[in-house]
Amino acid sequence: MNADPLELQKFSDLAHRWWDPTSEFRPLHELNPLRLEWINARVPLAGKKVIDIGCGGGILSESMARKGADVTGIDLSEKALKVADLHSLESGVQVRYKLIAAEDMAAQEPGQYDVVTCMEMLEHVPDPGAIVRAAATLVKPGGHVFFSTINRNPKSYLFAIIGAEYVLRLLPKGTHDYAKFITPSELAQYVRSAGLETRAMKGLTYNPLTKIYSLNDDTSVNYMIATTRPLD
Repeated sequence: MNADPLELQKFSDLAHRWWDPTSEFRPLHELNPLRLEWINARVPLAGKKVIDIGCGGGILSESMARKGADVTGIDLSEKALKVADLHSLESGVQVRYKLIAAEDMAAQEPGQYDVVTCMEMLEHVPDPGAIVRAAATLVKPGGHVFFSTINRNPKSYLFAIIGAEYVLRLLPKGTHDYAKFITPSELAQYVRSAGLETRAMKGLTYNPLTKIYSLNDDTSVNYMIATTRPLD
């Protein structure tokens, strides 16, 4: 299984707080509108069949469903999926959630999705390349795959670990492992090896004074990439 049991336990322990915008998941709540609108601007989600890999408690999954997408969310944290299911029932926003690995889902449903998203997950798994390959398998020819992760350099260590976890306390200590951060060139190599083509890249930055996230071209810490699977 391409998952770290300690990572799964870490997020499972916090699962009941997933939808609390003032909790440890506050950064996800604040980042989500930026991620959602960037994705929707590149491929309008209404009517699209979408799978969200590593969906956790369903913040992105539900927001894509609100845009009119037919969304499936997959994760390996049973507790997080139960929270996602419960919130879906409470909100009335329909999302299918499934406890399954991305690689297994790819074997079951190859080429079935218009859009694949995998946000803030690659830096938490032992083999991120395998997740990228699974995403490439799940998407239809001509479809779109979106990833977000954290760059690996001194600045990202300062901002994403020291700043976010120890100084600003935006995240619990130990949320991230610097050694697992992924540079854009490394992610681009995973993408090429999986047969995908990179179309765009955007950075996400946080201003500790205004406490506001913004979308820009600074990919030195958090960044997203948009890719497509070529038509066969």
